[in-house]
Amino acid sequence: MTASRTATAAQTGNDDFATLLDVYLGADTSFAGSVISGLVLRIEGDVAVVDVGLKSEGRIPLKEFAPAGGTAEIHAGDRIDIFVERYEDRDGSIMLSREKARREEAWVVLERAYEANQRVDGVIFGRVKGGFTVDLGGAVAFLPGSQVDIRPVRDVGPLMGSPQPFQILKMDRARGNIVVSRRAVLEESRAEQRGELVKSLSEGMVLDGVVKNITDYGAFVDLGGVDGLLHVTDIAWRRINHPSEALTIGQPVKVQVIRFNSETQRISLGMKQLMADPWDGVAIKYPVNAKFSGRVTNITDYGAFVELEPGVEGLVHVSEMSWTKKNVHPGKIVATSQEVDVMILDADEPKRRISLGLKQAQGNPWELFLEAHPPGSMVEGEIRNITEFGLFIGIGPEIDGMVHMSDLSWEEAGEAAMAKFEKGTVIKAKVLDVDVEKERISLGVKQLEADPAAEVLDKVRKGDVVTCIVTQVQANGIEVRVEDVLTGFIRRAELARDREEQRADRFSVGQKVDARITMVDRAARRLALTIKGKEVEEDRQAVAEYGSSDSGASLGDILGAAIRRRNQVASGE
Repeated sequence: MTASRTATAAQTGNDDFATLLDVYLGADTSFAGSVISGLVLRIEGDVAVVDVGLKSEGRIPLKEFAPAGGTAEIHAGDRIDIFVERYEDRDGSIMLSREKARREEAWVVLERAYEANQRVDGVIFGRVKGGFTVDLGGAVAFLPGSQVDIRPVRDVGPLMGSPQPFQILKMDRARGNIVVSRRAVLEESRAEQRGELVKSLSEGMVLDGVVKNITDYGAFVDLGGVDGLLHVTDIAWRRINHPSEALTIGQPVKVQVIRFNSETQRISLGMKQLMADPWDGVAIKYPVNAKFSGRVTNITDYGAFVELEPGVEGLVHVSEMSWTKKNVHPGKIVATSQEVDVMILDADEPKRRISLGLKQAQGNPWELFLEAHPPGSMVEGEIRNITEFGLFIGIGPEIDGMVHMSDLSWEEAGEAAMAKFEKGTVIKAKVLDVDVEKERISLGVKQLEADPAAEVLDKVRKGDVVTCIVTQVQANGIEVRVEDVLTGFIRRAELARDREEQRADRFSVGQKVDARITMVDRAARRLALTIKGKEVEEDRQAVAEYGSSDSGASLGDILGAAIRRRNQVASGE
């Protein structure tokens, strides 16, 4: 019984204490969960001691007074709004929060702005998955990455910590969620700017813009609410293979409006139009036959483009690239970015075309060879190739001379003479002729020695009767040798006066015959002969010497006398 009364008395004492505390505090605790005004009494370390008009003081961490990403600026004597969370315990201490007070204030303002579809100011202060956190005057909102800007932003650093306008997309006070967009604000501003800009646009205007996107065929430039296309050919006067060679995304540029279609709102822009045209006076700067240095900028199947100066290019056609390399792709002669010497072949300023020659700047190798090796001089080179009609001898870095099979030997036939030579052998030869236009050099090996038949050729004449030795019997005639140095041929019809005697098989190799020369080919060192003609001439002379059948002598008598006379001369009587 005693213990029960003791417990009851203790409980009664506690209730009385609570009642007394309520009286002490004013018996009004409805301010819990609300925002009230407070006075900063002092700063103690990292907390601020605040008087909220009650019998006790509250303590608030200084970090709650600091803006997002900043430092606290609070001093003793400052009056601030405080959120009362709850009583901590029965001793009268209370829990206060400046951050929640700011949040409550901000939510009220933000809800009004959201309902009125108005913009709000905020500061991006942190990164989270999928986006960023924004301080909206105390309330923290989420900014999705896709809503930061109209186009993807690689570096958000410059936007961090600076006030930005935002549009509230979604609010949920129960969950404390706020979603904002900076992109919506920019798009609205761009729409306004676009309308004003389109109204004032005209061809020839010069505008400032920012490179928004780069493609293979050009770049899109943001003119402040509207985009224009800057084609790759209008970026610079010089050749640009890809826009990225001259532009980067985000780069500020100055452009001129080349064309503007008000119906489709398509805008064509140009940068090179703001620069001096390098083609002005190009015919004077680059006269025909003058030599210049340039850089190979592009190689095609039909030639190579050479830049003479920024914006001025000429074409070296494949036919003008090399004296010796025919039907070769230009890429095997020059390389991109290679510095080369070229000659101006033609300059057409109105058509903006310059024809260049690469080989002309290097000198014609056949002209140079002719200057150094006139006909009659001797050269030495390696046999590079053997064909069915002769030898090709390398007589320079890129040129060959040809020795025809007929110029290999004085004595041997062409094929027999060629059999003595092998590819890769170094031989000497004499220059016979240089045809610069046809790009041909004729050489001779046999000409290194004197022609053994030259003396005989100098003394034989057409009509002379010579003694021949049969060297070959053929169906259409016989081949003979004259004085062991000249070759001759007697056709079948010329083997005898009488038709029945015109047979090649009645002759044998090694047999001596007399014949009359009908033609002398000094170049080929060859004779054409006739036995028939010799016999006819002898008959004519016999008739003239011994009389004619008209004087009473028979033809047999005349020929018999002539034959006897010839035999006597032959026997030496």
